[in-house]
Amino acid sequence: MGRELARILSQNGYAVGVMARRKHLLEELRKEIRGEIFIREIDIADAEAAMGIFSEFINELGETDLVVISAGTGEINNDLNWQVENETIRTNVIGFSALANVAVHHFIEKGSGHLVGISSMAALRGGRESPAYNASKAFASNHMEGLRQKIRNLQLPIIVTDVKPGFVKTAMAKGEGIFWASPADKAAKQIYDAIKRKASNVYITRKWRLIAWMLKAMPDRIYDKL
Repeated sequence: MGRELARILSQNGYAVGVMARRKHLLEELRKEIRGEIFIREIDIADAEAAMGIFSEFINELGETDLVVISAGTGEINNDLNWQVENETIRTNVIGFSALANVAVHHFIEKGSGHLVGISSMAALRGGRESPAYNASKAFASNHMEGLRQKIRNLQLPIIVTDVKPGFVKTAMAKGEGIFWASPADKAAKQIYDAIKRKASNVYITRKWRLIAWMLKAMPDRIYDKL
C-alpha cells in the first residue's frame, strides 16, 4: 500500500520522501515515479537508529507536511515462536511509536502537519494465529488516539489519522479465511481520500466498517469459536 500511495501522492503534486529497509525496492520505485522523490534506507526494528535517520531525512526534505507510517510486519505464529513475536513487537510497537514520536515533535515545532498511521482491522480484537500482531495493531491505534488528544490539548492544527485496512492484496495478507481483499491501488486511493478529508479514523475499504461494527459487538463466547 505504501508503494501505491507514494505514486498517488506524486501524481497529485507532492514531493515524496520514501523510507524502507530494502534499498533495491526503493530504487525501483524511484524509477517508476516521474515526480520529485527522495529515498532513504531505514530499519525501524532498530528504533534508536531509525529515529536519528528519520529526523535527518525530515531536515533534508525541508518543509514536511505529511508523514505516513505504513511499515509493519506480521507472520502466522501458531507455535507462539518467540522470535516471531519479538520481531513483530520491535517493528510494529517500538519502531512505529519511535517514528510517530519524531513526526509529532516535528509537527509541534512547525506548528502544523498531518500524521497518518496504518494500523489494521486486527486492532479491534485478539487473534489466535498471530497474537502479537493483533496486539501490536491495537497499540498503534491507541497510541495514535493518545497523540491526537495531546495535540488537541495544545490547540494546534495537526491531524492524526488512524487507517484500519481489512484484507489487501499484498504480501502481508496471510492465513485462512481471507475475503473482501482489495487491490493495493484501490486501498491507496481511499487512504489518499482520507488524507484530503483530514479524517481521524478510516476503514479501508469502506465496507469493512460493517465488519468492524460486528467485531466490536460480538460476545467473547462467539468470537472465540471463529
